[in-house]
Amino acid sequence: MEKEEILIIDFGGQYNQLIARRVREQNVFCEVVPHTISIEKIKEKNPRGIIFTGGPSSIYSDNAPKCDEKVFELGIPILGICYGMQYMAYTLKGDVKRADKREYGQMRVNLENKSKLFSGLKKENICLMSHTDYVDKLPQGFDKIAHTNTCKIAGMEDKKRKFYGVQFHPEVNHTENGYKIIKNFVIEICGCKAEWKMDLFAKKTIESLKRKIGDKKALCALSGGVDSSVAAVLLSKAIGKNLTCIFVDHGLLRKNEVEEVENIFTNKFDVNFVKVDAKDRFLNKLKGVTSPEKKRKIIGEEFIRVFEEEAKKIGTVDYLVQGTIYPDVIESGLGKSSVIKSHHNVGGLPDYVDFKEIVEPLRDLFKDEVRKVGKEVGLPDYLVNRQPFPGPGLAIRIIGDITDEKLNILKEADYIFREEIAKNNMEKELSQYFAVLTDTRSVGVMGDERTYDYLIALRAVVTDDFMTAKFAKIPYEILEIISQRIVNEVEHVNRIVYDITSKPPATIEWE
Repeated sequence: MEKEEILIIDFGGQYNQLIARRVREQNVFCEVVPHTISIEKIKEKNPRGIIFTGGPSSIYSDNAPKCDEKVFELGIPILGICYGMQYMAYTLKGDVKRADKREYGQMRVNLENKSKLFSGLKKENICLMSHTDYVDKLPQGFDKIAHTNTCKIAGMEDKKRKFYGVQFHPEVNHTENGYKIIKNFVIEICGCKAEWKMDLFAKKTIESLKRKIGDKKALCALSGGVDSSVAAVLLSKAIGKNLTCIFVDHGLLRKNEVEEVENIFTNKFDVNFVKVDAKDRFLNKLKGVTSPEKKRKIIGEEFIRVFEEEAKKIGTVDYLVQGTIYPDVIESGLGKSSVIKSHHNVGGLPDYVDFKEIVEPLRDLFKDEVRKVGKEVGLPDYLVNRQPFPGPGLAIRIIGDITDEKLNILKEADYIFREEIAKNNMEKELSQYFAVLTDTRSVGVMGDERTYDYLIALRAVVTDDFMTAKFAKIPYEILEIISQRIVNEVEHVNRIVYDITSKPPATIEWE
């Protein structure tokens, strides 16, 4: 079965992952590529359709991102979103002008239902606008299909060539029925058959890994999290005992986590499991380091060095397996998109790696897709549904330098937080929740004595896709118990705050 694909050309938009998620929700494969991609590479990928993302640039700026104009000669449907619409209009000889002021926020958009792009939508929808430039005159062959009170051309189409543009963002939850617009483009206009499903992905991936690795040996970088665990089971089913799972205890895991991971992979699965105690090694490397990016780079390189050493003990090992997933790849920098953070298993890798090849079987998947694959290959629900935990571990939940004392403080505070969430049966309501040890100290009073101790921040979010998230509204009475317990039971903590910032503008993790 040939894999259908929608190609998402990135012009630096902050919502590029969301566009990809909305396409994947239609059971259609897609990937995000930089605007610098060559026309030859696009032809090689043979997409059924193309989506241009938004972006912060003006089409008239000197460094405005543009792609090869031959993309309009491929004879396939194209949807331009925000800047993508402006780029389409400008390139095809329409007029784009600069507004007196930026239009941002939810606006009432009037749709022309005669357009196939808006099939099944009501005439008026609330949509998210975020732009300064706007299309003032349509290119030849285009018709207007949407407008607002302040934007006379909020949507356009060339029905014959199947070119579409919308000035608003259909990919975000703030846009009413936006997912239907994406579905109409992908399924109705591009003609995709919606065959990208995780049962087939698991089967094909296992077959592919068998062919690729054969009777050679592989190491899996096992953290015990969802991603690396799913990757490990896929490899186990493909190559059996030729896989060795290396679990590195770097001292940066949560309380009791080392024991839990060891129990799962020694008693539940038939894999070669090796635990490496490397706490002192990692902490020495991290001593005095305060930059979150530097922490990630150090941890990434040290992981690789540990694996190389363990590989030499085993014998010839050709492949290193990692649980990298698609958001890791995108957030580590793509084209002109901003690098949000380097992931230790993507942007944190050293230049030299002593393996024939790094294998990343989940590199094309989003988190919810990884969980589906986990269920397909027989992982238990408690592991598949485990909340995400960053590769660098508690290193990026301690603001500032890392010490043994700080690690112990954070482990205890985080454990109390998770314990109280479990007691109140809120685990399934929250997508991710954890404690952060800040580098702030404040004055307090305990008993009759003045204290000057650490501030702990609690973070809990609710999300469908981990690309946008809302802070969780944990009841005050539960937060009060958590706060009292942490202050009373954990030494050197005298103040607790709760993070009520959503993503965006914040990320889920603090660093």
